Amino acid sequence: MKNQVLDRDAIAELFAEIVLEAAVAVMAVYTADSHARRKADGSPVCDADEAAEAIILSRLAACLPEFPVLAEEAASRGQTEVSQSAFILVDPVDGTREFLSHNGEFTINIGLVVDAMPVAGVVYAPALERLWIGGTAASTCTVAPGATLPPLTDRHMLQTRAPPEQGLTALVSRSHADAATEAFLAKLSIAARVQAGSSLKFCQVAEGKADVYPRFGPTMEWDTAAGDAVLRAAGGIVVDGEGTLLRYGKAEANFKNGPFIAWGDPKAAMF
Repeated sequence: MKNQVLDRDAIAELFAEIVLEAAVAVMAVYTADSHARRKADGSPVCDADEAAEAIILSRLAACLPEFPVLAEEAASRGQTEVSQSAFILVDPVDGTREFLSHNGEFTINIGLVVDAMPVAGVVYAPALERLWIGGTAASTCTVAPGATLPPLTDRHMLQTRAPPEQGLTALVSRSHADAATEAFLAKLSIAARVQAGSSLKFCQVAEGKADVYPRFGPTMEWDTAAGDAVLRAAGGIVVDGEGTLLRYGKAEANFKNGPFIAWGDPKAAMF
């Protein structure tokens, strides 16, 4: 796949194939003992995270060796060097708390960043058998773990929506509520709130099922890159606390995100 840094769609297709393969290992753990434990930072990790990451890293090394990869579990062991402007972010199980609670709202995420922006990404929810793909455009489809990626003709193209007259639908985290989010939402005309876990919130905005997703608590770049890529490909926007596009490759901050807000309609964004 030489020189495919510009072929966003081909890279997104490859990412989709890889997450479907990794999902087999994830679901094998989901239906067995996950051996959950705590990392040094206190966040949970289980066998599914490590098994999926090993598969993803192996496939990426074979298919896209020109891109360095920053993956969550490797990063927790200190492997955080990114030496060029184009690199891949991997979250093998986003929403480990949702995984361990068996509510199905966890995802496998792979995103490509070029010049600090997410340009291709996939989000796969294996327990829900839903896949979201973002490149030059965004699409979604139903596909089981380990199955063949459906052709474009069997996918639904995504487009964000304009804000409804009756008010916005806001997505809030199932596991990370905070006062800053409440204060932000109080400034908006909110008609409904929907709770969801992991990067599924980006995907619901991309599908036009919701309008805004604010997050003021801590996240890492691998938590957001894939969903951000899907949302931007569907016509949405993700801005930081200063109202500028959320940027990636923040090595000086150990790849931590500050506050961000995902909007379906860029015109509705509060700057």
